This record gives sequence, structure tokens and C-alpha cells, in this order.
Amino acid sequence: MSQNVKWFNEIGIADVAEVGGKNASLGEMYQNLTSEGVRVPNGFAVTSDAYVHLLDANNAWKELHEQLDNLDVTSVDALQTAGKKCRDIVYNCEIPADLKSDILSAYEKLKEEYGENLSVAVRSSATAEDSPEASFAGQNDTYLNIATADELLDAYKRCLASNFTDRSIHYKYDNGFDYLKVYLSVVVMKMVRSDIGASGVMFSLDTETGFKDVVFINAALGLGENVVQGTVNPDAFYVHKPTFNKGFRTVLKRSLGSKEKKMIFTDTINLDNIAVEYTKNIPTTKEEQSHFCLSDDDVMVLADYAIKVEKHYSEKAGYHKPMDMEWAKDGNDGHLYMVQARPETVQSQKHGNILEVYHMQESGKVLVTGQAIGTKIGQGKAHYIKGVEELDTFKAGEVLVADTTNPDWEPIMKIAAAIITNKGGRTCHAAILSRELGIPAVVGCDNATEVLADADKVTVSCAEGEDGHIYEGILKYEIQKTDLSNLPKTKTEIMMNLGNPDLAFSLSSLPVDGIGLARMEFIINEYIQAHPMALKHPEKVDDETRAKLQELTEAYSSMEDFFVKTLSEGVATLASAVYPKKCVVRMSDFKSNEYATLLGGTTFELKEDNPMIGFRGASRYAHPNYEEGFALECAAMKRVRDEMGFTNVTLMIPFCRRVQEGQKVIDTMAKYGLKQGENGLEIYVMCEIPNNVIQIDAFSKIFDGFSIGSNDLTQLTLGVDRDSEVVAFDYDERDEGVKEMIRLATEGCKRNNRHSGICGQAPSDYPEMAEYLVRLGIDSMSLNPDSVLKTIENIGKLEKSLGR
Repeated sequence: MSQNVKWFNEIGIADVAEVGGKNASLGEMYQNLTSEGVRVPNGFAVTSDAYVHLLDANNAWKELHEQLDNLDVTSVDALQTAGKKCRDIVYNCEIPADLKSDILSAYEKLKEEYGENLSVAVRSSATAEDSPEASFAGQNDTYLNIATADELLDAYKRCLASNFTDRSIHYKYDNGFDYLKVYLSVVVMKMVRSDIGASGVMFSLDTETGFKDVVFINAALGLGENVVQGTVNPDAFYVHKPTFNKGFRTVLKRSLGSKEKKMIFTDTINLDNIAVEYTKNIPTTKEEQSHFCLSDDDVMVLADYAIKVEKHYSEKAGYHKPMDMEWAKDGNDGHLYMVQARPETVQSQKHGNILEVYHMQESGKVLVTGQAIGTKIGQGKAHYIKGVEELDTFKAGEVLVADTTNPDWEPIMKIAAAIITNKGGRTCHAAILSRELGIPAVVGCDNATEVLADADKVTVSCAEGEDGHIYEGILKYEIQKTDLSNLPKTKTEIMMNLGNPDLAFSLSSLPVDGIGLARMEFIINEYIQAHPMALKHPEKVDDETRAKLQELTEAYSSMEDFFVKTLSEGVATLASAVYPKKCVVRMSDFKSNEYATLLGGTTFELKEDNPMIGFRGASRYAHPNYEEGFALECAAMKRVRDEMGFTNVTLMIPFCRRVQEGQKVIDTMAKYGLKQGENGLEIYVMCEIPNNVIQIDAFSKIFDGFSIGSNDLTQLTLGVDRDSEVVAFDYDERDEGVKEMIRLATEGCKRNNRHSGICGQAPSDYPEMAEYLVRLGIDSMSLNPDSVLKTIENIGKLEKSLGR
């Protein structure tokens, strides 16, 4: 058996020393997962023994030692000079005859399997690659669409030479590897024709928060290098693993990337040209940019692959092992293939029960926004670097601003306070390396280099959800550290209020008993942006508004489909953060003046003098002016529960004035497929109008539970508009009359065996109100996330003193 070449069916994860991380993992998947439906292209490894054999046969070790033994890696000039000489030494080596014969024989055998027109991918596979401590992301070269024996041998040598790229040398230095002890194996595998398909990267957890219940997929048209290197803003998809494993096949959440270009193969290859190019980028069409590059069915196939890969590697390791994977869709056969899998190297290395949360303490002028990488905050002087020739001008502690970062830039990335790029998604190498380095980064900003070119000091915040914000100046922030192992378990359920899906995964680690108030309004305002009735009846709005609606919904099959999918995915994302714990979702509670601000809203909304007590909440749902809009809300919530599998979602009706109105809403929901009790559906009502308290026995006959909205209950009990500057001083949720209302409501729930909760500001703002509620025996309190930990501590002490 040849020591130079090993086929995928001969190697596995235990063979890293011989074939490198990439080959070992491909062999592992090929041997163990193809029988489970995971497609892996066949191929072979040219081993690390072959690498040593080639350097031995050419007496190259001595020359390499001369370049590397006394190298000052911190000197950019010295690194660049030594790196080029080392690459030349290796590339100029002759391939020994036996090695050449073995490679070409294996290539011919692969052609027997796939046909004479086979092209192959030739990829580097380092023997220290993909260890849990270091990913070696993007350190070595890959050559695609190799279609002749001469091209294959040339690409093989180029891969070996890339063991000494500047970035690879520096990376070895940073991670304590001996430059000459990291051997290189090479992958030769069937080329998946993603140049006429799509490709990307996926993780079996959320890369920013470590939330382990999702698969995260980035996708772009063409070859995968654009996604990996961060030169395009890709489409993004999330799939929820627990519901997927129960048989539900839906996208949890998606975002459309601009995908400005795609990488395809070049027509001609000149092997005499030192700067050999096998690929090129071309612009994508407007049609390609405005639609997702994967179907939902494709996303489900990839999620299935990711779950199976993670399960296999976890079982093999004996512990949960999140994975970082590359995939490609072949434009010829339409199939999806796994082309790489490695251990995730950042979130999986975090241990302990210390919750570290960064909070901005000041607000300021937002200069640029993009996708947040990590959840930290960084500050410093902005420094725009145009290209590799300017790297030596960058100083430690500055904020790196670039169009896109190449892995060659790793020496300056590690000393940056933060990183900002125009391009890239959450799975590009720049994002992976910034996570590995523990440095906040904001990618995909589009115009960062333009806006920040002359900026002075900036604050880069990744602590406000999925959007990263670059603020002008140095702003104050704090780092809150909590030892979760010391928190008590309270008898009173502590839940959180949450309306922004972008914060859901980052808050999933909070030790709460669920979400007590998930507001629809944020999702409608921020993601849908259009009035439901305008989407239902675009023919009733003016031409300009209709054009905007069409642009907004272009990626979807219809305007109604856009509303239903966007709302359902937003709500499901909130529910996923606490699954299978309860998530109480309040149906829309916009006031008429707020609805009017949505796209097309003025066509459908009446002007009211006092919208706070006007056409809002339950009164809208069965009314001819809005029933069709409510039907869309119901369709979205039915999708969340029945199609997406989030039966932990309880629905709640706001501002329900009378019992008869409540019954009418229940009947209307049933009409649109949300039948109380069916599939475990519970329907709560907000207890926020004095009549809800006075008639709580009657309301209890039609609703399954109550959530006290202390904000509106206070206003309506005291007759105070808290937004009025003249009388706002009289607004106080601690007033004895308000407290009496809350007591009567809580006792009424107990009397009728109904759930009692509170989701207003009171327990978040006033510890004494939280204590009052505990003494009343309320079932749950839903708090703002920043109040949760302190309230748990306080209530734990109180319950202990009360002997509970």
C-alpha cells in the first residue's frame, strides 16, 4: 500500500498526523455518513509522508531552516521576505518519480468513477489543522477546477508552498507550532460544480452567542471562496435543531444578503504564469441579488447534514462537539455536498458558569452599522488600511477599518481594539479569526471605509443584538459578570420581556423560566415595515407606495407570504431562545397613530384624538377595518405552532375591554385556524383595564390566564397620561390604588385556577414592587432582561425568609 496516497475510504479522524485535518474529516464523513444520506465527493489524500519525501529528495530542509530559524516574525518586512523565499524553495522542488506516479494513478482511478470530464479540487490539509485550539482558517491554498495531469501536479506543489505563506508562518508562531513540524497533506477530490450553483459555510451553533439549538447557514452564488474570505454579504438561514428533530421542516429565521458577485472558473490557465488564476469574480444580476440563493428544501437538507455531522463527531468524542462545515451545491446535478467539517473553535472552548454581558452606558451618533461579530465592545482610533502594503502603519489598540480583511492581515488583526469591514458575513475568515482572537468586529457595513476614513476615535459595539454599531467618540460602557452557579431557584417564575429577535440568542443563556411578553410590534415595525392591510390590498395604495411594497416583498412568492413568513420567523426566533419553556406572544397592539406610520398605513387608519384608549388591541381584530390584517397575524401564529413546531407559544390578547369582545376575538381566532385547546393552544388576556379586574371571574371563563400590564393599568386606574408633561408626575405604579387592583387580579386568578403574571415595568424598576408581588403569590413576573439576574437574587432571599 502506498504511503504517498490514501483514499477517503481508508482514512478517518484518527489520521490527522498522516493526512491533515481536512483530509481526515472528509474520510471520516465519507466512511461513516454517506450511508446516512450525507453526500461527500470521493477523493484521496496525498499524505504528509509525501510532503517529507519531496523535501527530503530535494534537500530542501536546510534552506528552509536558514530562512526560519532566526526569523523575527514581528517584523512585517522580514516575514514577507522569508515567506517568499520559503515558498520558492518548495515550489521549485522536483516531485519524486514514485510520488508523481502515485498521484497520477489515483487521479486516473477517480476519473474511472466520475468520467473523463472530471475536474478536481486540490486543497491543502495541514497536520495541525482544525484542532480545538486553532482552526488554521484560510492559512493555506486551494486550487479549483483542475482538469489535467499537469495542472494537478502544479496545484499540488503550490499547495505545499502555501505552508509558508506569511499568514501561515505568523499563525504557527502565535499558536506555538514549530514552523517545520507542521507538515502538509493535500486533498484531491471531485470538483463540486458550485460555480454554476451555490456554496457556503454552516455551523451547528450560533457563532456569536454559542446558542447550541440552531444550525447557522451562510450561502452565496458561485464558489465558496467569497463567503469564506468575506468578499460578499451572503444570505443567512437558521434552523432550530430540537423542532427539526421532532419532524418540523421550516427555516427559523433568514436574511437576504446582497451577494454582489459570484466566483466562477476562468476559461484558460497558464502554468508558466507565477500568479496562476483558476477562478474569477463576476457581478451578479439584480434578479440574483434580490432572491435567496437556496430554496427552503435546500436549507433543510443542509440542516440535516449539519445535525448528523455534529451527532457523529459528538458521539465519537464522548461530549457535545459543535462543528464548522463547508458545503457546495452542484449546478449540474442539483445535489448538495459536504466538502469540509472541523470542530468549532471559539464558543466550544468557553467553560464555566460566568455570564459576561457588555452594556453601553451612553448613546451617541451612529456612524456606521453592520453585522455584529461577538458580543463585546471595543474602542480606539479608526485606521483605514487599503491593502497589505499598509499593514506596517497599523498600531496596537487602533480600530482596523478595511474593505475586507485577508487572512494575511492576521498580524495586525490580533493587536486591533476592534475590526470593521465593508464586506463579509458571519462565517467569513475575518469573522472567524476575530472571534478566535476575542476581538469585536462589525462586518458587511458597505460604506465603513468611506465614512470612517477620516474618523478619529470610535466605539464599536457588538453588545446590542445582531446589528453592530460604530459610534462617534469614546463612550462609556460596563461589563457585568454574574456567576450563574450561585443564583437561587425561585418558586415565583421569573420570565423576561423580549420583542427583538436579534437579541434572542444572546439572551438564551439567562436563567429564566420563559418569555412572559413577546411583542409583535417590534417585528412588524423593524422587519415588515408595512401595514398588514396594505400588503393584503396593495391596489388601494398610491403607485409610489405600491412600488415600495413590491420592492420590500420581492424575495417572496406574494406580499401575504412575506408578512406571514417574516412575522412567524421573528416570533419563532424569540420562542426558540427559551424552548421548550413558555413564550407568551401578544397579538399586535399598535395604536392607530402608530399603525399609520407603517408603509401604506395612512390609507387604512382613521385619525383619533386619543389613540391610547381608541381603536387598538382586541377591538380591531374582528372589525371590518382590520379583520383581514388580523387573519394574517393568525396565519403567522398558526405557522409558528403547527408548521414550525413551537407549541411552547401561548397567545395573548391586549386591551380587551369587555367579556363579549373577548369571546368575539376567541371565535375569530378559531375561524382563522387558532382554536383554543387544539394542539395545546392557550390564550391569555392582558389585565390592563379596570374592567378586567372587576370582571375577572367572567373573563376567566373564556381565557386561560392573565398577564397584568401595570403600565396601562396604572394610567387607567389613576386617569393619568404618562406621556403628558403636565400630569406625568402623578403616574406611579406603586400607588396604593394600583397595588389594590393588582391584588384583586392576582386573587381572582387563584380563585378561578388561572395563571397570573405581570409584564409591566413595575417589578423591573422597583424592587419593592417585586417583593409585593411575591407576597401576593403571583405565579410569574416578566422583567426586562437587564433586571432578571438582580431580581432572581432578591426574590430568592425573600422567598427564603418567607419559608417558601
